[in-house]
Amino acid sequence: MRKVRAKKQLGQHFLKDLQIAQQISDTLLVATTGEQTIRVLEIGPGMGVLTQFLVENPHYQTTAIEIDRESIPYLLNRFKQQLGHSLQLIEGDFLKLDLNQLYPDGNFCVIGNYPYNISSQIFFKVLEYKDRIPVCSGMIQKEVAERMAAKPGCKAYGILSVLLQAYYDIEYLFTVHEYVFDPPPKVKSAVIRLTRNHRQYMNCNEALFKTVVKTAFNQRRKQMRNSLMALVGKDNPILQDPVFTKRPEQLSVDEFALLTNRIEQSLPKNENQCLN
Repeated sequence: MRKVRAKKQLGQHFLKDLQIAQQISDTLLVATTGEQTIRVLEIGPGMGVLTQFLVENPHYQTTAIEIDRESIPYLLNRFKQQLGHSLQLIEGDFLKLDLNQLYPDGNFCVIGNYPYNISSQIFFKVLEYKDRIPVCSGMIQKEVAERMAAKPGCKAYGILSVLLQAYYDIEYLFTVHEYVFDPPPKVKSAVIRLTRNHRQYMNCNEALFKTVVKTAFNQRRKQMRNSLMALVGKDNPILQDPVFTKRPEQLSVDEFALLTNRIEQSLPKNENQCLN
């Protein structure tokens, strides 16, 4: 079979190391209970290096979605015996996919060697289906993985950290070097795992929570009094609270939720309604 050409515009870097592919495949085993089969959605199978281990695993029922039209015939030929049994193949864009239509009920897991140029968008979409995705794992750019897993007080801690950690426990599993890819990327990669935590909902207005987090980190080097002034109004007495002298990376997820409640109480009712 002729190999698929890696396309820069799709952010493609094909994994060559079979051992790493096997390790990535095994990251979803935490979602299995006994002999229970879990539904797995693989994003961007490319040439099927990770896919081969997913379809071989008796715990998994795999669906792979691929946007690259050159990859589709390659994958159809490579996995023709598994199609319709342990593998379903879809041509399309994950970011435009209606996951409720693909999976009308029940839970499913997400995995992939994710395109680096859209990895954050992928995880924000996973967040939209947080009550149906117990585990999401895969490989991304090392810097993004560090931001996702960062704890309060770290330089890497930011918007991605807070919004994802609100609903998922995030593990930075291991680093992957450039030479195991074709073509090799200019950066190191990392394998991460997101496991749904026990928080059912935020104890605050979630829309306002997202706004507060994003606004606070827009000027992360400054005290939050400066960044949040535009949100609450420069004459709002709440700005005198000591919490506004902190920088955003000093606040945990729960502290951002408390701050959101305080801000909501300080806003005029008509502004609150706009944020719901």
